Amino acid sequence: MAYLVFFGLPAALLILGFPIFLILLVTSIVAVLTVANVPTEAIQTWMFGSLDNFPLLAVPFFVLAGEIMAQGGIARRIIAMVMAMVGGVRGSLAVTTVAASELFGAMSHTAVGTVVAMGRMIYPALKAGGYNERFAVGLIASSGAIAVVIPPSIAMILYAVSAEQSAVLLFTAGILPSILIGLIDAAYVMGYAKFKRVPLGTSAHWETIWKTSKEASWSIGSLAVIFGGIYGGVFTPTEAAGVAVVYSLFVTMVVYREVDLAGFWRILLASAYLISQILLIVTSAGIYSWLLTTSGIPQQVVGAINALNMPKWELLLCLNVGLLLAGSFLEPPAAILILTPLLLPVVRGVGVNAIHFGIIVAVNLSLGMYTPPFGLNLFSSQAIFDAPLSRIYVGVLPFLLLNFVALMIITYVPAISMVLLQH
Repeated sequence: MAYLVFFGLPAALLILGFPIFLILLVTSIVAVLTVANVPTEAIQTWMFGSLDNFPLLAVPFFVLAGEIMAQGGIARRIIAMVMAMVGGVRGSLAVTTVAASELFGAMSHTAVGTVVAMGRMIYPALKAGGYNERFAVGLIASSGAIAVVIPPSIAMILYAVSAEQSAVLLFTAGILPSILIGLIDAAYVMGYAKFKRVPLGTSAHWETIWKTSKEASWSIGSLAVIFGGIYGGVFTPTEAAGVAVVYSLFVTMVVYREVDLAGFWRILLASAYLISQILLIVTSAGIYSWLLTTSGIPQQVVGAINALNMPKWELLLCLNVGLLLAGSFLEPPAAILILTPLLLPVVRGVGVNAIHFGIIVAVNLSLGMYTPPFGLNLFSSQAIFDAPLSRIYVGVLPFLLLNFVALMIITYVPAISMVLLQH
C-alpha cells in the first residue's frame, strides 16, 4: 500500500498534468491519512521547517542576481567579448554559443533562461552564418542545460541541502565536468562546421577585442565577486549571492544605467515568480521526502538492490538511465529533492562519494532538460523559435548522444569531479 501511495499516486497525477508541487503535497496528505503513522500537523511543520535552512537563502539571491545580470546588460557584454575573441575559425560562432552558454549559465543559474537569452542574442547570427535551423536550435537547447551543472548551480545548492553536503565542495567538483561537456560540444560543432563547409566567421581583431573587453570589465567583475569570494574563502555561497545582487545592481543602475527603478521593479517581479516556484517545490518535497524516509522504503530499496549483488559499474549505469528518464519528466529541483534521499543510501552502500554522486545527478538532470519527448528546454525552444518539436528532437539528438558519453566518463572516472577537492 505504501509503495502505491508514494510512487503510484504521483505517477498518476503526473500523467494527468498536475504541477509537481501539488503532486508532492497531495501525495503527502494522502500518505499521512492512510499509511504514515504521524499527525496531520506534521505536514505544515515539515513544510515550513524545510525552508528553515541557511544555505537555501542563496537560491533567491542567485535568482535575483541572475535576472539583474540578464536584463541589465552584464551578460550581453560578456557574450560580446567572447564573440570578439573567437573569430576567423570555421565553426567559431557555434563554439561561441557553447562558451557563452557556460558563462551565462554561471550567471543566470537557470537552463531555460540560458536558452531564452542565447535564442535572442545568438540564434539570428547562427542562421545568418550558414547554420540550418535544426542545428542552431539543437545547439542552443542543449547548451543551455549546462546551467544545471556549472557552478554556482541552484541544483547543486538544493542537492547540498538534501544530502547534507558542502555547497562549496559541490561547486568545486562541478568545474571540470562542466568544462569537459563544453569541450566535447565545441569539438563536435567545429567538426560539423568543417564537414558542412560553413562560411568562415569574421576574423578576430585586437581593436574589437580591446573595445569589448573594456566594455565588459565591470561585467567580468560580477563573476570575480562570485567565484573569487567563494573560492577565496571570503564569502559563503549565500553571502556571495547577496554580494552579487548588490554588485550587479550597482553596475546596471549606476555604471551602465540600463536599469531604472521601473526596470528594477520588473526584475523583482520576475525573480519573485521564479523563486516562489522553486520554494513551493522545496516545501512540498520536504514533507514528501521526510514521509518517504520515515516509511522505511529507502532502507527496503537499499536491501533489495544489495540482494541483487550488482557490480558497482552496473548499478551506476542503471541509476544513470533512471535519473535521465526522471530528468526528462521532472524539473531539476523537484528531481533532486525527491530522489536524493532515496538514492544516496544506495550509492553510499557501494562506495560512491556523495559529492561525486551529486555531480552525476546534476549532469543527468541537465541532459534530461533536452531529452525527448518532455525535456523542458525542448518546449522552451519551440516557443522561442516557433519550430516543430520533431525538428527540435532531431537537432538535439547528436548533442544528447555526445553528452551521454561525457556523463559516462564523469561517472566512471571520479577523479574528474574529485581532483580539485584534493588541493
